[in-house]
Amino acid sequence: MSKKCIGCGVSLQTESSDKIGYTPKEDAKYCQRCFRIRHYDDVVISMRKGVDSDFVMKKIQPLQALIVWVVDLFDFESNIITGMNRHFNGKDILLVLTKQDLLPVTLSHDKIIQFVYRRLDHYGIHVKGIVLCGGLRSNKKLMYQQGNLSITYLKDAITQLREDKDVVFMGVANAGKSTLINAFLDNEQSTVSHHPGTTLDLIEVSYGNYRLYDTPGLTRMDSLLTHLDEKLLKQVIPFQAIKPIVYQIYQNQSIAVAGFARIDILCDKKVNVVGYFSSTIKLHRGKLEDADRLWKMHKGKLLAPVLKEKSKMKKYTYNNTTEKIDVVIHGLGWFCVSEGIKEICIHVEDNVGVTFRKAMI
Repeated sequence: MSKKCIGCGVSLQTESSDKIGYTPKEDAKYCQRCFRIRHYDDVVISMRKGVDSDFVMKKIQPLQALIVWVVDLFDFESNIITGMNRHFNGKDILLVLTKQDLLPVTLSHDKIIQFVYRRLDHYGIHVKGIVLCGGLRSNKKLMYQQGNLSITYLKDAITQLREDKDVVFMGVANAGKSTLINAFLDNEQSTVSHHPGTTLDLIEVSYGNYRLYDTPGLTRMDSLLTHLDEKLLKQVIPFQAIKPIVYQIYQNQSIAVAGFARIDILCDKKVNVVGYFSSTIKLHRGKLEDADRLWKMHKGKLLAPVLKEKSKMKKYTYNNTTEKIDVVIHGLGWFCVSEGIKEICIHVEDNVGVTFRKAMI
């Protein structure tokens, strides 16, 4: 067989059922893996660490195309691709922000755009424009209805910036590329899943007078999602608007995020700490003086789920906050901490990254 799966882009084959691209039918359009994901949310073969990011970059580099860079707003820091402009050798980049609907409705478009430009400047990344897209995953009627403004704005931006070139959709795994493309094309061809690594090779689609490409998601090895058991993804990835959890703290406190991470707050006056995590993740607050003992005693039991039962933890420290900041745990969520904190210590698994940034909200 020489055909490619229209869901993930991999070459179809009928010989080996335990290998990528297998289908029992000669005339199949989808591989068995895509079929199982689409109909049963069952990942027969996990590929979230199996697609090399360098492989994807090299596939994109020779294309004469506008880069549509898809970024998950909720998980913004671990969606960043460092050296973005350098990787793509002067290609124009349109940034598309997905999952806006997960953020509080009080966060206006203007504030989001200001936040994003501030972070792009921090990373030294330059884009030609920004489009906000929300509601595409959570509302299928909105996704495909005519006049969806998110998709209308995206099409208008592509028309303005494309300049007779093709268009490549790219981004980190689980950013929402395939969902966005399906909405753009007004169909459900590409396989959509919350499991990172669903798209395995470039998928080429003719659209009007140009070609559109879906690409495999790039892997961030410092994201908790990359290392998490597949069965826990639905519990960690939020699918509904985040409900902030607010703590008023008057003395040294510790807050555990399930068994994934722990933040220790040292203060000598009243401060506010707000957690932005999936509603299925439980937070546990206690006195700092007893935090180490309780963490060791309850991890994997009361403090669950966990990334690993036994693992090496890494500590990040931030001192003397003079402004409200976010403490972002890559792939999981973040705490927003008010100014005036003496010290913040965040404990995470040693392969999970943390970013301190000026508060988004």
